[in-house]
Amino acid sequence: VGAILIFFLMGNPLNVMAYIGIIMLMGIAVNDSIILVDAITQLKRQGVNLRDAIIEAGERRIRPIIMTSLTTILALFPLTLGFGESAALRAPMALAVIGGLVTSTLLTLVVIPCVYYIFDFQKVENN
Repeated sequence: VGAILIFFLMGNPLNVMAYIGIIMLMGIAVNDSIILVDAITQLKRQGVNLRDAIIEAGERRIRPIIMTSLTTILALFPLTLGFGESAALRAPMALAVIGGLVTSTLLTLVVIPCVYYIFDFQKVENN
C-alpha cells in the first residue's frame, strides 16, 4: 500500500526496480509479523490468556520492530537522493521499500494483533 502510494504522491512511474523493491518489502514485512506472532504464541504456551499475551508481546516487540524498520529506512534514504551514475535504477527500489515499510510497520503493530485475536478467539469458541 505505502509503496504504491509514495509513487503516486511523487508522480513517479513504477518500473522494474520498483517492483524489485516491493518484493524486498514483502520479505521484511513478513519477518516483522512473524516476530510479533511468535512472541504471542510463546506467551500463550506459558499460560498467559490471549488478550494479555497480545498486549505483552506488543510491548516486548514494538522496539525491535520499529528499530529494524528505521534502520532499513535510514540505510536506503541516501539511495533516494539520486547520486551517482546508476541513481535512476536505485532510487525507485529504495522509494518502494521506504514507502512500504512505513505502512507495513504500522499495520504489523496494529492489524496483526487484532487479526490474531479474532481468529484465535473464534477457534476457542468453535471448540
